[in-house]
Amino acid sequence: MKQPLFYKLPSVTRTQKGALRQVGFELEFTGLDLEQTTRVVETVLGGTRVRESAAACVVDVPDSGEFTIELDWDFLKRRAARQEPDRTGDWIDLLSQAATWLVPMEVVCPPIAITKLDRLEPLIKALRRAGARGTKDSMIAAYGVHINAEVPSVDADVVLAYVQSFSLLQWWLVDAHQVDIARRISPYVDLYPEAYLEVLFSCDKPDFKQIVADYLIYNASRNRALDMLPLLSWVHAGMVQTAVADPKIKPRPAFHYRLPNCQIDHPDWSLARPWNLWWVVEELAQRPEDLTMLKERFLSMHRPLIGVNRTDWTVWMDQWLCDHVSA
Repeated sequence: MKQPLFYKLPSVTRTQKGALRQVGFELEFTGLDLEQTTRVVETVLGGTRVRESAAACVVDVPDSGEFTIELDWDFLKRRAARQEPDRTGDWIDLLSQAATWLVPMEVVCPPIAITKLDRLEPLIKALRRAGARGTKDSMIAAYGVHINAEVPSVDADVVLAYVQSFSLLQWWLVDAHQVDIARRISPYVDLYPEAYLEVLFSCDKPDFKQIVADYLIYNASRNRALDMLPLLSWVHAGMVQTAVADPKIKPRPAFHYRLPNCQIDHPDWSLARPWNLWWVVEELAQRPEDLTMLKERFLSMHRPLIGVNRTDWTVWMDQWLCDHVSA
């Protein structure tokens, strides 16, 4: 029998103010409709519905917070929000049912203390038993898992270390997560361009405004494997809004990691799997000397016109991690 996975704790578990860091997860899947998914959340976590429409429902769970269950379709959600209460049997409900197989169902979990992430495991197992299907179930929908990890602090050097850590690992992470081909070719989890990495690895102690400015030159989009716009907006909302006029950007002091597949239908899958790969980013961000060495090596591998060979870097990085980081 396989041993259950556990959630690795990063070196830094508390914020600058001393509070435990919090982590939120977003799950995308098909196979269940809105009512079925909501019932699972209520039954397993003991929650109570506090708001609902034909496209979304909010369940309040004691000691955890509000779980939002919704069809991830903006048009449907806008129409459903305007629906009059006595018209629950109209075309919006029918469209909602049909959309179950065309667009993902999404469960947005509230932020949970970083030491208590395993409390979500019963929900994952119950959704699987109920018939939830993950990334591999569709060739056209890029279902995934999003991880919203609270940043230890919004100091420029801390944020920069995390972005550099992820950027050094991004090619390796695609392989480690075994990111589905439908998600790789979609625009939703684009990696940072190599031109940005050159700037990022060459900068010398930039202030936060410079970090934001450099990021927006190359990444003025929510569709990044590590979407920094919510965090950057938390500190410099005006700069971000000027470059990216997108109302979906919600300022918050957290990283928005979008790369992992959702494999909820696999019997041995757990949210600990994608979390433990994000953990590698967390650990490398706390090693300034290693970051410096790795940045220098990456830049040294750059070749005119062709840049850095992705395969060579990934193979080298994989060996380095095996030697220096217990992943």
